[in-house]
Amino acid sequence: MKEIILNVEGMKCGMCEAHVNDAIRKASNVNKVKSSHKDNKTTIVCDDDINEEIFISAIKELGYNVLDAESHPYEKKGLFHRFKK
Repeated sequence: MKEIILNVEGMKCGMCEAHVNDAIRKASNVNKVKSSHKDNKTTIVCDDDINEEIFISAIKELGYNVLDAESHPYEKKGLFHRFKK
């Protein structure tokens, strides 16, 4: 699994976040998506074989601008992740 972090310009409120999240979910099957208009970020957790361009296109169709994308392996953090060595 991987985590994709998109820098999204133009989100102004919680409804904007919801629209972006819905577009991401419709674009491809994702495990988790979270957007923040305050941070101008959308974080997506998905399978490794999904290309982030699918998500960028879906967001641009809504009228928002994606400034950059960052991708890295996702490590699930469970309840006791702080105690692992």
